Amino acid sequence: MQTLQWLSVAAILLISTGSALHALLNKREPAAAFGWIAFCLLFPVVGPIFYYFFGINRIRTRALQLRGELTGGEPDPQDRLPERIPAAFRTQAQISSAVAGRPISHGNDIESLIGGEAAYPAMIDAIENARDQVFLSTYIFESNESGQQFVEALAAARDRGVDVRVLLDGAGEWYSWPRIRHALRRRGVPVARFLPPRLVPPSPLINLRNHRKLLVVDGQTAFTGGMNIGDRHLVNRPGSKEGIRDIHFHLRGPLAEQLEGVFLDDWEFVTRRRDGPRRSEPAAEAGDALCRVLLDGPNEDLNRLTMVLVGAVAAARDHVAIMTPYFLPPRELVAALQAAAVRGTRVDIVLPGHNNLPFMHWATRNMLWELVKWGVRVYYQSGSFDHSKLFVVDGQYTQVGSANLDPRSLRLNFEVVVEVYDTRFGEAMAEHIENCRRASRRVTLAELDERPLLPRIRDALAWLFTPYL
Repeated sequence: MQTLQWLSVAAILLISTGSALHALLNKREPAAAFGWIAFCLLFPVVGPIFYYFFGINRIRTRALQLRGELTGGEPDPQDRLPERIPAAFRTQAQISSAVAGRPISHGNDIESLIGGEAAYPAMIDAIENARDQVFLSTYIFESNESGQQFVEALAAARDRGVDVRVLLDGAGEWYSWPRIRHALRRRGVPVARFLPPRLVPPSPLINLRNHRKLLVVDGQTAFTGGMNIGDRHLVNRPGSKEGIRDIHFHLRGPLAEQLEGVFLDDWEFVTRRRDGPRRSEPAAEAGDALCRVLLDGPNEDLNRLTMVLVGAVAAARDHVAIMTPYFLPPRELVAALQAAAVRGTRVDIVLPGHNNLPFMHWATRNMLWELVKWGVRVYYQSGSFDHSKLFVVDGQYTQVGSANLDPRSLRLNFEVVVEVYDTRFGEAMAEHIENCRRASRRVTLAELDERPLLPRIRDALAWLFTPYL
Protein backbone atom coordinates (compact mmCIF):
# COMPACT_ATOMS: atom_id res chain seq x y z
CA MET A 1 0.00 0.00 0.00
CA GLN A 2 2.80 2.38 0.95
CA THR A 3 4.61 1.56 -2.30
CA LEU A 4 1.47 2.47 -4.27
CA GLN A 5 1.25 5.80 -2.47
CA TRP A 6 4.88 6.59 -3.28
CA LEU A 7 4.32 5.67 -6.91
CA SER A 8 1.28 7.97 -7.03
CA VAL A 9 3.27 10.85 -5.57
CA ALA A 10 6.08 10.23 -8.04
CA ALA A 11 3.64 10.16 -10.96
CA ILE A 12 2.03 13.41 -9.85
CA LEU A 13 5.41 15.10 -9.48
CA LEU A 14 6.50 13.80 -12.87
CA ILE A 15 3.35 15.12 -14.58
CA SER A 16 3.60 18.45 -12.77
CA THR A 17 7.27 18.87 -13.67
CA GLY A 18 6.65 17.78 -17.26
CA SER A 19 3.83 20.31 -17.64
CA ALA A 20 6.02 23.07 -16.23
CA LEU A 21 8.83 22.10 -18.60
CA HIS A 22 6.44 22.13 -21.57
CA ALA A 23 5.33 25.66 -20.64
CA LEU A 24 8.96 26.75 -20.30
CA LEU A 25 9.87 25.48 -23.76
CA ASN A 26 6.71 26.49 -25.66
CA LYS A 27 5.33 29.72 -24.20
CA ARG A 28 6.58 32.78 -26.03
CA GLU A 29 5.97 35.39 -23.33
CA PRO A 30 7.83 35.27 -20.01
CA ALA A 31 4.77 36.29 -17.97
CA ALA A 32 2.62 33.51 -19.41
CA ALA A 33 5.40 30.94 -19.06
CA PHE A 34 6.13 31.92 -15.46
CA GLY A 35 2.42 31.87 -14.56
CA TRP A 36 1.85 28.38 -15.92
CA ILE A 37 5.09 27.03 -14.43
CA ALA A 38 4.15 28.35 -11.00
CA PHE A 39 0.59 27.04 -11.30
CA CYS A 40 1.71 23.55 -12.32
CA LEU A 41 4.33 23.29 -9.56
CA LEU A 42 2.27 24.84 -6.73
CA PHE A 43 -0.85 22.82 -7.58
CA PRO A 44 0.51 19.47 -8.78
CA VAL A 45 -2.89 17.96 -9.68
CA VAL A 46 -5.08 20.89 -10.67
CA GLY A 47 -2.29 22.83 -12.41
CA PRO A 48 -1.39 20.23 -15.08
CA ILE A 49 -5.09 19.58 -15.78
CA PHE A 50 -5.77 23.26 -16.40
CA TYR A 51 -2.62 23.57 -18.45
CA TYR A 52 -3.62 20.59 -20.59
CA PHE A 53 -6.99 22.12 -21.45
CA PHE A 54 -6.21 25.84 -21.53
CA GLY A 55 -2.45 26.27 -21.80
CA ILE A 56 -1.49 24.24 -24.86
CA ASN A 57 -2.31 26.78 -27.52
CA ARG A 58 -0.33 25.77 -30.58
CA ILE A 59 -1.06 23.16 -33.21
CA ARG A 60 0.10 22.25 -36.68
CA THR A 61 -2.35 22.71 -39.49
CA ARG A 62 -2.15 22.34 -43.22
CA ALA A 63 1.53 23.15 -43.74
CA LEU A 64 3.21 20.61 -41.50
CA GLN A 65 0.53 18.08 -40.70
CA LEU A 66 -1.19 17.54 -44.00
CA ARG A 67 1.06 18.27 -46.95
CA GLY A 68 4.51 18.68 -45.47
CA GLU A 69 4.84 22.18 -46.93
CA LEU A 70 5.75 25.49 -45.32
CA THR A 71 3.57 28.56 -45.70
CA GLY A 72 4.83 32.09 -46.05
CA GLY A 73 6.96 33.66 -48.70
CA GLU A 74 9.60 36.18 -49.60
CA PRO A 75 8.76 39.88 -49.81
CA ASP A 76 7.76 41.12 -53.21
CA PRO A 77 10.55 43.16 -54.78
CA GLN A 78 9.72 46.86 -54.92
CA ASP A 79 9.18 46.82 -58.69
CA ARG A 80 6.55 44.08 -58.37
CA LEU A 81 4.24 46.13 -56.20
CA PRO A 82 1.33 47.76 -58.02
CA GLU A 83 2.06 51.37 -58.90
CA ARG A 84 -1.26 52.48 -57.40
CA ILE A 85 -0.08 51.67 -53.88
CA PRO A 86 0.79 55.03 -52.25
CA ALA A 87 4.49 55.58 -51.60
CA ALA A 88 3.92 55.71 -47.82
CA PHE A 89 2.46 52.18 -47.88
CA ARG A 90 4.88 50.44 -50.23
CA THR A 91 7.02 49.26 -47.32
CA GLN A 92 3.82 48.14 -45.60
CA ALA A 93 2.87 46.17 -48.72
CA GLN A 94 6.27 44.46 -48.69
CA ILE A 95 5.79 43.49 -45.03
CA SER A 96 2.40 42.01 -45.86
CA SER A 97 3.84 40.16 -48.84
CA ALA A 98 6.42 38.45 -46.64
CA VAL A 99 3.93 37.73 -43.86
CA ALA A 100 1.02 36.55 -45.98
CA GLY A 101 2.87 34.57 -48.63
CA ARG A 102 0.13 35.67 -51.05
CA PRO A 103 0.23 38.20 -53.88
CA ILE A 104 -1.86 41.34 -54.00
CA SER A 105 -5.06 40.64 -55.89
CA HIS A 106 -6.07 43.15 -58.57
CA GLY A 107 -9.51 44.02 -59.87
CA ASN A 108 -11.71 43.62 -56.81
CA ASP A 109 -14.83 45.36 -55.61
CA ILE A 110 -15.67 45.53 -51.91
CA GLU A 111 -18.98 46.68 -50.45
CA SER A 112 -19.82 47.23 -46.78
CA LEU A 113 -23.04 45.72 -45.44
CA ILE A 114 -24.14 47.29 -42.16
CA GLY A 115 -26.21 44.99 -39.97
CA GLY A 116 -27.79 41.64 -40.64
CA GLU A 117 -30.62 43.44 -42.41
CA ALA A 118 -28.18 44.24 -45.24
CA ALA A 119 -25.79 41.29 -45.01
CA TYR A 120 -28.14 38.30 -44.76
CA PRO A 121 -30.28 39.00 -47.86
CA ALA A 122 -27.14 39.54 -49.95
CA MET A 123 -25.57 36.32 -48.68
CA ILE A 124 -28.72 34.27 -49.24
CA ASP A 125 -29.13 35.74 -52.73
CA ALA A 126 -25.59 34.64 -53.58
CA ILE A 127 -26.34 31.11 -52.32
CA GLU A 128 -29.57 30.97 -54.32
CA ASN A 129 -27.73 31.97 -57.50
CA ALA A 130 -24.77 29.62 -57.01
CA ARG A 131 -23.94 27.36 -59.95
CA ASP A 132 -20.99 25.29 -58.75
CA GLN A 133 -19.91 25.73 -55.11
CA VAL A 134 -21.04 27.26 -51.84
CA PHE A 135 -18.46 27.18 -49.05
CA LEU A 136 -19.59 28.56 -45.68
CA SER A 137 -17.49 28.81 -42.52
CA THR A 138 -18.76 30.55 -39.39
CA TYR A 139 -18.19 30.63 -35.65
CA ILE A 140 -21.81 30.97 -34.48
CA PHE A 141 -24.69 29.66 -36.61
CA GLU A 142 -27.92 30.05 -34.68
CA SER A 143 -30.97 27.86 -35.20
CA ASN A 144 -33.46 30.75 -35.02
CA GLU A 145 -35.32 32.35 -37.92
CA SER A 146 -32.23 33.83 -39.60
CA GLY A 147 -30.34 30.57 -39.27
CA GLN A 148 -33.22 28.59 -40.74
CA GLN A 149 -33.30 30.87 -43.78
CA PHE A 150 -29.68 29.96 -44.45
CA VAL A 151 -30.44 26.26 -43.94
CA GLU A 152 -33.20 26.43 -46.54
CA ALA A 153 -30.98 28.25 -49.06
CA LEU A 154 -28.06 25.86 -48.53
CA ALA A 155 -30.28 22.79 -48.81
CA ALA A 156 -31.91 24.08 -51.99
CA ALA A 157 -28.49 24.68 -53.53
CA ARG A 158 -27.42 21.16 -52.56
CA ASP A 159 -30.59 19.71 -54.11
CA ARG A 160 -29.85 21.33 -57.46
CA GLY A 161 -26.36 19.81 -57.58
CA VAL A 162 -24.21 22.59 -56.12
CA ASP A 163 -21.17 21.50 -54.07
CA VAL A 164 -22.22 22.84 -50.65
CA ARG A 165 -19.98 22.55 -47.57
CA VAL A 166 -20.46 24.07 -44.14
CA LEU A 167 -17.69 24.31 -41.55
CA LEU A 168 -18.77 25.03 -37.97
CA ASP A 169 -16.56 25.72 -35.01
CA GLY A 170 -16.86 22.94 -32.47
CA ALA A 171 -17.36 25.37 -29.56
CA GLY A 172 -19.23 28.12 -31.39
CA GLU A 173 -22.05 25.77 -32.36
CA TRP A 174 -22.99 25.47 -28.67
CA TYR A 175 -24.14 29.10 -28.59
CA SER A 176 -27.49 27.99 -30.01
CA TRP A 177 -29.87 25.16 -29.22
CA PRO A 178 -30.87 22.99 -30.97
CA ARG A 179 -27.55 22.87 -32.75
CA ILE A 180 -27.77 23.86 -36.39
CA ARG A 181 -25.69 20.95 -37.70
CA HIS A 182 -28.57 18.57 -37.07
CA ALA A 183 -30.90 20.62 -39.26
CA LEU A 184 -28.25 20.87 -41.99
CA ARG A 185 -27.54 17.13 -41.99
CA ARG A 186 -31.23 16.28 -42.11
CA ARG A 187 -31.38 18.28 -45.34
CA GLY A 188 -28.33 16.52 -46.77
CA VAL A 189 -25.88 19.43 -46.41
CA PRO A 190 -22.30 18.26 -45.68
CA VAL A 191 -21.15 19.66 -42.32
CA ALA A 192 -17.78 19.44 -40.59
CA ARG A 193 -16.81 20.67 -37.11
CA PHE A 194 -13.53 22.37 -36.27
CA LEU A 195 -11.87 20.83 -33.17
CA PRO A 196 -15.04 20.04 -31.20
CA PRO A 197 -14.32 19.84 -27.44
CA ARG A 198 -14.80 16.37 -26.05
CA LEU A 199 -14.30 14.51 -22.80
CA VAL A 200 -13.51 11.05 -24.22
CA PRO A 201 -10.81 11.12 -25.33
CA PRO A 202 -10.15 14.48 -23.64
CA SER A 203 -9.39 17.34 -25.99
CA PRO A 204 -6.66 19.82 -25.02
CA LEU A 205 -7.78 22.25 -27.72
CA ILE A 206 -10.55 24.16 -25.95
CA ASN A 207 -8.94 27.52 -26.67
CA LEU A 208 -8.14 26.96 -30.34
CA ARG A 209 -11.23 28.15 -32.16
CA ASN A 210 -11.95 28.80 -35.82
CA HIS A 211 -13.29 32.35 -35.57
CA ARG A 212 -13.31 32.93 -39.34
CA LYS A 213 -16.49 34.01 -41.09
CA LEU A 214 -16.43 33.13 -44.77
CA LEU A 215 -18.97 32.57 -47.51
CA VAL A 216 -17.46 31.91 -50.94
CA VAL A 217 -19.69 31.24 -53.95
CA ASP A 218 -18.38 29.89 -57.27
CA GLY A 219 -14.93 31.34 -56.59
CA GLN A 220 -16.33 34.66 -57.87
CA THR A 221 -17.94 36.35 -54.89
CA ALA A 222 -17.29 36.18 -51.17
CA PHE A 223 -18.45 37.57 -47.86
CA THR A 224 -16.30 38.08 -44.80
CA GLY A 225 -16.08 40.23 -41.70
CA GLY A 226 -17.08 39.79 -38.09
CA MET A 227 -20.74 38.89 -38.40
CA ASN A 228 -22.05 35.52 -37.28
CA ILE A 229 -25.38 34.10 -38.44
CA GLY A 230 -28.39 34.68 -36.20
CA ASP A 231 -31.22 36.98 -35.21
CA ARG A 232 -28.97 38.82 -32.75
CA HIS A 233 -27.53 40.81 -35.68
CA LEU A 234 -30.93 42.15 -36.77
CA VAL A 235 -30.80 45.34 -34.71
CA ASN A 236 -33.83 46.95 -36.39
CA ARG A 237 -36.29 44.11 -35.98
CA PRO A 238 -39.38 44.91 -33.88
CA GLY A 239 -38.86 44.26 -30.18
CA SER A 240 -35.09 43.96 -30.49
CA LYS A 241 -33.39 45.44 -27.41
CA GLU A 242 -30.15 43.48 -27.32
CA GLY A 243 -29.30 43.46 -31.01
CA ILE A 244 -25.61 43.40 -31.90
CA ARG A 245 -24.42 46.05 -34.34
CA ASP A 246 -21.92 44.78 -36.88
CA ILE A 247 -20.59 45.26 -40.39
CA HIS A 248 -19.90 42.62 -43.02
CA PHE A 249 -18.29 42.86 -46.45
CA HIS A 250 -19.20 41.62 -49.92
CA LEU A 251 -16.18 41.07 -52.19
CA ARG A 252 -16.29 40.39 -55.91
CA GLY A 253 -13.31 39.53 -58.05
CA PRO A 254 -10.12 37.44 -57.92
CA LEU A 255 -9.75 37.82 -54.15
CA ALA A 256 -12.62 35.34 -53.80
CA GLU A 257 -10.20 32.61 -54.91
CA GLN A 258 -7.79 33.46 -52.07
CA LEU A 259 -10.65 33.24 -49.58
CA GLU A 260 -11.77 29.98 -51.19
CA GLY A 261 -8.28 28.61 -50.57
CA VAL A 262 -8.54 29.53 -46.89
CA PHE A 263 -11.78 27.59 -46.59
CA LEU A 264 -10.36 24.55 -48.39
CA ASP A 265 -7.31 24.53 -46.11
CA ASP A 266 -9.56 24.52 -43.04
CA TRP A 267 -11.83 21.89 -44.60
CA GLU A 268 -8.82 19.67 -45.31
CA PHE A 269 -7.53 20.07 -41.75
CA VAL A 270 -10.88 18.91 -40.33
CA THR A 271 -11.87 16.22 -42.84
CA ARG A 272 -8.41 15.13 -44.11
CA ARG A 273 -9.81 15.55 -47.62
CA ARG A 274 -9.14 18.30 -50.13
CA ASP A 275 -11.72 17.95 -52.88
CA GLY A 276 -10.90 20.74 -55.29
CA PRO A 277 -13.59 23.16 -56.47
CA ARG A 278 -15.39 22.73 -59.75
CA ARG A 279 -14.69 25.91 -61.67
CA SER A 280 -16.95 27.05 -64.48
CA GLU A 281 -14.69 30.02 -65.26
CA PRO A 282 -11.88 31.98 -63.60
CA ALA A 283 -12.80 34.86 -61.35
CA ALA A 284 -13.39 37.99 -63.38
CA GLU A 285 -12.23 41.44 -62.36
CA ALA A 286 -15.04 43.42 -60.76
CA GLY A 287 -13.49 46.69 -59.59
CA ASP A 288 -10.32 48.61 -58.87
CA ALA A 289 -9.48 47.62 -55.28
CA LEU A 290 -6.14 45.98 -54.49
CA CYS A 291 -6.68 43.34 -51.79
CA ARG A 292 -4.90 40.51 -50.04
CA VAL A 293 -5.85 37.85 -47.51
CA LEU A 294 -3.97 37.70 -44.20
CA LEU A 295 -4.29 34.78 -41.80
CA ASP A 296 -3.57 34.65 -38.09
CA GLY A 297 -3.72 31.66 -35.77
CA PRO A 298 -1.94 29.56 -33.13
CA ASN A 299 -0.06 27.64 -35.82
CA GLU A 300 2.39 28.67 -38.52
CA ASP A 301 0.53 32.00 -38.79
CA LEU A 302 1.13 33.06 -35.17
CA ASN A 303 1.97 36.78 -34.72
CA ARG A 304 1.77 37.56 -38.43
CA LEU A 305 -1.18 39.91 -38.11
CA THR A 306 0.52 41.77 -35.25
CA MET A 307 3.54 42.44 -37.49
CA VAL A 308 1.30 43.83 -40.24
CA LEU A 309 -0.66 46.03 -37.82
CA VAL A 310 2.51 47.50 -36.32
CA GLY A 311 3.88 48.18 -39.80
CA ALA A 312 0.66 49.93 -40.86
CA VAL A 313 0.66 52.19 -37.78
CA ALA A 314 4.31 53.04 -38.43
CA ALA A 315 3.38 54.10 -41.98
CA ALA A 316 0.59 56.42 -40.78
CA ARG A 317 1.06 60.14 -41.34
CA ASP A 318 -2.34 61.71 -40.65
CA HIS A 319 -4.85 59.36 -39.06
CA VAL A 320 -5.22 55.89 -37.56
CA ALA A 321 -8.85 54.89 -36.95
CA ILE A 322 -9.67 51.68 -35.08
CA MET A 323 -13.03 50.18 -34.23
CA THR A 324 -13.12 46.89 -32.32
CA PRO A 325 -15.33 45.21 -29.71
CA TYR A 326 -12.44 43.77 -27.67
CA PHE A 327 -9.28 45.82 -27.22
CA LEU A 328 -6.30 44.33 -25.40
CA PRO A 329 -3.50 44.88 -27.91
CA PRO A 330 -0.03 43.34 -27.60
CA ARG A 331 2.78 45.50 -26.26
CA GLU A 332 4.22 46.00 -29.75
CA LEU A 333 0.99 47.55 -31.01
CA VAL A 334 0.56 49.67 -27.87
CA ALA A 335 4.03 51.14 -28.42
CA ALA A 336 3.32 51.77 -32.11
CA LEU A 337 0.07 53.61 -31.29
CA GLN A 338 1.81 55.68 -28.61
CA ALA A 339 4.61 56.62 -31.00
CA ALA A 340 2.11 57.58 -33.73
CA ALA A 341 0.23 59.89 -31.36
CA VAL A 342 3.44 61.49 -30.09
CA ARG A 343 4.66 62.30 -33.60
CA GLY A 344 1.38 64.11 -34.32
CA THR A 345 -0.70 61.44 -36.02
CA ARG A 346 -4.32 61.49 -34.91
CA VAL A 347 -5.18 58.11 -33.39
CA ASP A 348 -8.86 57.35 -32.71
CA ILE A 349 -10.02 54.14 -31.03
CA VAL A 350 -13.77 53.55 -30.83
CA LEU A 351 -14.93 50.89 -28.37
CA PRO A 352 -18.36 49.74 -27.18
CA GLY A 353 -19.47 51.42 -23.99
CA HIS A 354 -21.57 48.35 -23.25
CA ASN A 355 -19.69 45.09 -23.76
CA ASN A 356 -21.21 41.62 -23.93
CA LEU A 357 -18.14 40.32 -22.04
CA PRO A 358 -17.82 42.52 -18.91
CA PHE A 359 -14.42 41.12 -17.93
CA MET A 360 -13.00 42.27 -21.28
CA HIS A 361 -14.32 45.77 -20.64
CA TRP A 362 -12.74 45.75 -17.17
CA ALA A 363 -9.38 44.51 -18.42
CA THR A 364 -9.33 47.15 -21.17
CA ARG A 365 -10.01 49.95 -18.71
CA ASN A 366 -6.95 48.88 -16.73
CA MET A 367 -4.60 49.57 -19.65
CA LEU A 368 -6.24 52.49 -21.47
CA TRP A 369 -4.32 55.09 -19.47
CA GLU A 370 -1.14 54.01 -21.26
CA LEU A 371 -2.64 55.23 -24.53
CA VAL A 372 -4.69 58.20 -23.33
CA LYS A 373 -1.68 59.62 -21.50
CA TRP A 374 0.24 59.93 -24.77
CA GLY A 375 -2.56 61.52 -26.78
CA VAL A 376 -4.41 58.52 -28.21
CA ARG A 377 -8.11 59.41 -28.32
CA VAL A 378 -10.37 56.67 -26.97
CA TYR A 379 -14.16 56.75 -27.21
CA TYR A 380 -17.00 54.69 -25.76
CA GLN A 381 -20.09 54.19 -27.90
CA SER A 382 -23.57 54.33 -26.43
CA GLY A 383 -26.46 52.04 -27.22
CA SER A 384 -26.34 48.35 -28.07
CA PHE A 385 -23.13 46.36 -28.29
CA ASP A 386 -21.10 47.06 -31.44
CA HIS A 387 -19.18 44.06 -32.77
CA SER A 388 -17.63 45.88 -35.76
CA LYS A 389 -13.94 45.41 -36.59
CA LEU A 390 -12.25 48.09 -38.69
CA PHE A 391 -8.70 49.37 -39.03
CA VAL A 392 -8.04 52.34 -41.35
CA VAL A 393 -4.82 54.29 -41.90
CA ASP A 394 -4.85 57.66 -43.68
CA GLY A 395 -7.98 56.65 -45.58
CA GLN A 396 -5.77 54.62 -47.92
CA TYR A 397 -5.11 51.32 -46.15
CA THR A 398 -7.90 49.27 -44.55
CA GLN A 399 -8.19 45.95 -42.76
CA VAL A 400 -11.50 44.15 -42.36
CA GLY A 401 -12.22 40.64 -41.14
CA SER A 402 -12.86 38.49 -38.10
CA ALA A 403 -9.94 39.45 -35.85
CA ASN A 404 -10.32 41.50 -32.69
CA LEU A 405 -7.36 43.28 -31.11
CA ASP A 406 -7.07 41.01 -28.10
CA PRO A 407 -5.03 37.95 -27.06
CA ARG A 408 -7.76 35.50 -28.02
CA SER A 409 -7.89 36.68 -31.62
CA LEU A 410 -4.18 37.37 -32.02
CA ARG A 411 -2.86 34.24 -30.27
CA LEU A 412 -5.61 31.64 -29.71
CA ASN A 413 -8.11 31.86 -32.57
CA PHE A 414 -7.83 31.15 -36.28
CA GLU A 415 -8.72 34.44 -37.97
CA VAL A 416 -8.97 35.82 -41.50
CA VAL A 417 -8.38 39.45 -42.45
CA VAL A 418 -8.51 41.24 -45.80
CA GLU A 419 -6.24 44.22 -46.35
CA VAL A 420 -7.49 46.74 -48.90
CA TYR A 421 -5.39 49.33 -50.73
CA ASP A 422 -8.15 51.56 -52.06
CA THR A 423 -8.70 55.22 -51.22
CA ARG A 424 -12.41 55.27 -51.99
CA PHE A 425 -13.13 52.30 -49.72
CA GLY A 426 -10.71 53.52 -47.03
CA GLU A 427 -12.30 56.95 -46.90
CA ALA A 428 -15.76 55.40 -46.65
CA MET A 429 -14.71 53.21 -43.73
CA ALA A 430 -12.94 56.14 -42.05
CA GLU A 431 -16.15 58.14 -42.38
CA HIS A 432 -18.12 55.28 -40.82
CA ILE A 433 -15.78 55.24 -37.84
CA GLU A 434 -15.91 59.05 -37.63
CA ASN A 435 -19.72 59.02 -37.53
CA CYS A 436 -19.60 56.50 -34.70
CA ARG A 437 -16.95 58.56 -32.91
CA ARG A 438 -19.06 61.72 -33.04
CA ALA A 439 -21.90 59.89 -31.32
CA SER A 440 -19.56 58.52 -28.65
CA ARG A 441 -18.09 59.76 -25.36
CA ARG A 442 -14.39 60.47 -25.09
CA VAL A 443 -12.50 58.73 -22.29
CA THR A 444 -10.29 61.06 -20.28
CA LEU A 445 -7.20 60.36 -18.22
CA ALA A 446 -8.92 61.89 -15.17
CA GLU A 447 -11.81 59.45 -15.54
CA LEU A 448 -9.42 56.49 -15.56
CA ASP A 449 -7.30 57.83 -12.69
CA GLU A 450 -10.28 58.63 -10.48
CA ARG A 451 -11.90 55.22 -10.50
CA PRO A 452 -12.73 54.02 -6.98
CA LEU A 453 -10.40 51.48 -5.41
CA LEU A 454 -12.63 48.41 -5.76
CA PRO A 455 -13.29 48.90 -9.51
CA ARG A 456 -9.56 49.49 -10.02
CA ILE A 457 -8.77 46.20 -8.29
CA ARG A 458 -11.47 44.42 -10.32
CA ASP A 459 -10.12 45.86 -13.58
CA ALA A 460 -6.53 44.96 -12.70
CA LEU A 461 -7.46 41.39 -11.82
CA ALA A 462 -9.32 40.97 -15.11
CA TRP A 463 -6.32 42.37 -16.96
CA LEU A 464 -3.94 40.07 -15.06
CA PHE A 465 -5.60 36.93 -16.45
CA THR A 466 -5.89 37.98 -20.08
CA PRO A 467 -2.63 36.30 -21.25
CA TYR A 468 -4.00 32.94 -20.08
CA LEU A 469 -7.50 33.14 -21.56
